[in-house]
Amino acid sequence: MATITKCDVAIIGGGISGTALLYLLAKYTDLSNICLVEKCQDIAVLNSHGRNNSQTLHCGDIETNYSLDKALEVKATADMVVKYLSKLPEQRQILHKYSKMVLGVGEKECELLRKRYLEFKPHFETLSLFEVNDIARLEPAVMQGRTEPVVGMGVENEYAAVDFQSLAKSFVEQASLQDQKQIDIKLNTKVKRIEKNGEQYRVFTNKGLIEARFVVVSAGGHSLLFAQKMGYGMNYSCLPVAGSFYFTPQVLNGKVYTIQNDVLPFAAIHGDPDLLVEGKTRFGPTAIILPMLERYNLKTVPEFFRVLHLDIKVMRVLWDLFKVADVRNYMFKNMLFEVPFIRRRLFLRDARKIIPQMKLNDLIFAHKVGGIRPVMIDKDHCKLHLGEARINPGNGILFNMTPSPGATSCLGNAQKDLLSIVDYLQCSFDQRQLNSDLGS
Repeated sequence: MATITKCDVAIIGGGISGTALLYLLAKYTDLSNICLVEKCQDIAVLNSHGRNNSQTLHCGDIETNYSLDKALEVKATADMVVKYLSKLPEQRQILHKYSKMVLGVGEKECELLRKRYLEFKPHFETLSLFEVNDIARLEPAVMQGRTEPVVGMGVENEYAAVDFQSLAKSFVEQASLQDQKQIDIKLNTKVKRIEKNGEQYRVFTNKGLIEARFVVVSAGGHSLLFAQKMGYGMNYSCLPVAGSFYFTPQVLNGKVYTIQNDVLPFAAIHGDPDLLVEGKTRFGPTAIILPMLERYNLKTVPEFFRVLHLDIKVMRVLWDLFKVADVRNYMFKNMLFEVPFIRRRLFLRDARKIIPQMKLNDLIFAHKVGGIRPVMIDKDHCKLHLGEARINPGNGILFNMTPSPGATSCLGNAQKDLLSIVDYLQCSFDQRQLNSDLGS
């Protein structure tokens, strides 16, 4: 007879989003039985692993693609992560302080940063404008050989980097410590399908059946696949964008970002001290559209085509992107970034915007580093849906797709899911204690 597990809530996906929800449910509700299902052998080994993301605590201050409202929203969720970790003894192994700045190069970018600083400074108390001498003091390699005008905007000593896999594991550990709670962690457990069965859901896995009163799917691009198998989210398509990185010797003391091109819906290049590879600075990401839901996993190619649903609306979105010269040239260039013997020379040109005297021999392509983010296509409005996407049919199941800054926003997004669960199951929720602990 197949094993049957009964629970209040089943969470599918053991990355940073799923584990954050597990923690909040265990800590702040009276739900007694919560199950987390992860298909891999460990927690957070895909996009939440440090090799597959930028390891950045996005606070909204140096991300020039954010409006002020978006920046303040992201800052609030970043503060929740900091407050959570401030209570843990292992904080120093998870959360790291660096200087960080966004660099304006050339008159136009310098003017843009100076205006942005005046707008953002009243809302970010520690934010500073870095002139040439300040940049040279914080990041000497950025100014060596520099001829064009530059200015920086950022902070000198603030939490800037996170090992998100370690953070996810701490969520699981803290959830398991809660009194009178049954926390069931199922690793190496692959979900085959989900069915509605009366007032409950049946989750069929390779290791038996799970019956749950509520289901949350936080599995990247696979969330949309599960949703569409159940007839939800048919107004979305998925465009998986992969990022690659390069290593150099340690040439930066902190994080240095470049200004985002407003026309490009992809991340601008930045350089960061790598948390997982000692003595290295990591530069990137590049961006390329790949027909798979998981990087380096060819088995997910058929799954990509199931969620692509290529039709006239999807073609229109892709054409609208492709007909913009900046986007078209960027896409072609990033395809070449994946070609051996060519990619280092091409990437060197971009990297020299940060380190003018970087040499070709300094650059090493980071093999098997870089994940995939599901960028959603909103077919109703024929445009890209940038940021988090959430499908909530209102009948006891949720589907989350959380590209950057989803890791930073993990507790904020988890709180939204928690409120939906509380409303549906009519369980108790200690909002006052959560606000006191995390300041949401």
